[in-house]
Amino acid sequence: MIKKIFKKMDYVIISIVVLLFLVGVVALYSANGGIDGDTSECAKQIIWFMAGVVGAVFIIMIDYNVLGKLWLPLYMLILILLVAVLFTTPINGATSWFRIGSMSLQPSEFAKIVLILGTAKVIEVFKKRETLNKPLSILAILAFVLLPVALIIMQPDYGTAMVILVILVTMLFVAGIKWRYVICAMLAVAIIIPVAYVYVLPQHAKNRIDVFLNPQLDPRGAGYNIIQSKLAVGSGQLWGMGLFEGNQTQLGILPMKTTDFIYAVISEEMGFIISSVVIILFVILLARILDIAKTSKDLYGSLICTGVFGMMLAHFIENVGMTMGLMPITGIPLPFISYGGSAMLTNMIAIGIVLSVASRRQKNLFLE
Repeated sequence: MIKKIFKKMDYVIISIVVLLFLVGVVALYSANGGIDGDTSECAKQIIWFMAGVVGAVFIIMIDYNVLGKLWLPLYMLILILLVAVLFTTPINGATSWFRIGSMSLQPSEFAKIVLILGTAKVIEVFKKRETLNKPLSILAILAFVLLPVALIIMQPDYGTAMVILVILVTMLFVAGIKWRYVICAMLAVAIIIPVAYVYVLPQHAKNRIDVFLNPQLDPRGAGYNIIQSKLAVGSGQLWGMGLFEGNQTQLGILPMKTTDFIYAVISEEMGFIISSVVIILFVILLARILDIAKTSKDLYGSLICTGVFGMMLAHFIENVGMTMGLMPITGIPLPFISYGGSAMLTNMIAIGIVLSVASRRQKNLFLE
């Protein structure tokens, strides 16, 4: 059985994940000053990656339908954690982490996996009953997802909330939601965005949007991050300035250089060639995940792969886009590259789920 599972494994995905991790570790090592600097982040990142490998292998060995049966207790657990984290001490103005010694745990990251498993199961039930496009079914799915999203917004963590909504939209689209709901959702968003901007969003969130549209409004304040990131990306040119040689990176000018703006570090020190390779690797990874979703042996496997696809796509576009000034800054990490234990474990678990589907699929099947 084990031999059969690993024979059907998608080794292209595994290779891409390893390559992205290695690029990330090199960028972290350089951003922290190498052997003469702080190497603790590199050491922790390697430990988290290895823990993620163990977790992914464990997930691969389990039939993904078994995971699907655990969606309700996992959902209840994540709701409890999302409520409990609101009472923790704020870090950088957000109550998003549980501190465990020198480590921190971010439940909103793991919420993405739980919601992928749970939302896929709920959609599957409605799909089999042929009631997916009933208004009550749509409302039930929205309530299921928006409850944890509301708790995440309260932290506040708008970036993760946005990612979860992208996951939901992607899964509903693939499941075959009717266009009338899509049009209604687009109209609702068109109304909600300006209303939320005026009456709901806190001032710092409004500032991010304003500065995204025009960074020169506050070049030394809210616009500083975007301006410095764009300078770093542009200064790398074709081959990069070299490891430990990036001006923005090594002089401490580039903010959050190991997390949010790690792609700017790669662009500045490794150049256009390597930064383009990173983009190509992500595109291939997303294409492989989508292919597994198309060839899954059942609807549930297809839906959870679609959810992972939506998650990875949202992180990739938002993170790379914000370093170039094409997307607003939301603090979304770049999968497998940005420093962070919770994000690394979440992404590795997600890949484990996809590989679990891949190892049990059969060809020429798609959503019916």
